[in-house]
Amino acid sequence: MNKRKLSKIFSALIILAIIVTACLYPQWYVTQFKKVGGMYLVWQGDRALRKYKFQKAIDYYNRGLVLFPGHYTAWFNLGNIYILYEDYYSAVDAYENAIKYNPHYITARMNYGVVSAEQLGDFDGAIDQYKTILDVRKKWLVYIPFVFNNIKSYKTNMGLAYYNMGVAYRQKSIYQDPSKRYQMENLSKAIGAYQEAIKILPDHYDSHYNLGLAYHLFGDYNNAGLYYCKAVKISPMSYEAHYNLALLLKFLKYYKESIVEMQKATLLLTEAEGATNRQKYVFDVLNDISRRYMETKDVLYPVVENTSNEEEKDGKKIEETAPSELMEGSVAYVGGNLVLDDNFDKAMMKNFGTCAAEKYFSEDVQYENEKYIHR
Repeated sequence: MNKRKLSKIFSALIILAIIVTACLYPQWYVTQFKKVGGMYLVWQGDRALRKYKFQKAIDYYNRGLVLFPGHYTAWFNLGNIYILYEDYYSAVDAYENAIKYNPHYITARMNYGVVSAEQLGDFDGAIDQYKTILDVRKKWLVYIPFVFNNIKSYKTNMGLAYYNMGVAYRQKSIYQDPSKRYQMENLSKAIGAYQEAIKILPDHYDSHYNLGLAYHLFGDYNNAGLYYCKAVKISPMSYEAHYNLALLLKFLKYYKESIVEMQKATLLLTEAEGATNRQKYVFDVLNDISRRYMETKDVLYPVVENTSNEEEKDGKKIEETAPSELMEGSVAYVGGNLVLDDNFDKAMMKNFGTCAAEKYFSEDVQYENEKYIHR
């Protein structure tokens, strides 16, 4: 028997097998046909999404999911589109379905948690999702040199889960039960979560800043100041840490240092947003600090003879950077125009990344919580 005949017999047997199994298990074939049709519609939805045709993508995804409800990435994409339309309940429903069909879908759980806490006020639901992410077993980690490595992404997800959990606990302390004990209990949990996030993501600005904010609300002003300063060093051009540090220094009556940080915050906010109501508020706070400084400078900052580029306050020497040191060699005129070179940018980054008041937070200070802090 030649190969051609064998091939025909084999093909006939396959066709016969398909006919027999179709008769015995018709529902299985119907399911597979629907699955293929659903995947095609989801593919069309992906194409529409890449072209930013969001309503068209929604239509394709919904039609595809009717045929193939287990397509968890389609549910995930659908949830992301609903967020763009600010339809948060539909987004959460879509993420729930994505998780239903893929319980290890970490990104879907993360998005579910963020939307639940930030938009719907379901802090406990968000925290449950973050805890589930943290319960992922390390057996899911795979490392094949030069081929595949998901350890880094796993660590990043764990760090972000702790960070988002901290945010949810902090929000819970503010917006739920107003009792002092309840607030302190949730702030303590937020602090613990942020600390874990920093262990995993030591250069994460938001974790350092929010840990400072949590300590600030908790009344631990030493640690609040230290972590605001660490956030400033990590991201010198982010205004929030400068702003809250300025408010903390104002509260502790370090008015001169508070003015320096508030000026940085004002400049950064102006560059980022232009003239806004927030900018006006920050200017008002700066004016108030300046007024207090002028009223108390003779008491808090007595004039002393000092030939070095230092001054004393409360028996401590405070080094200051002269403006001329920042500007020297950084500005030139070219064709009648003022030009700033790289030295100026470096000097600005160094200036904004310097937290001269950090030394003050090595002492114990206990005051009531400052109420005007940026949340």
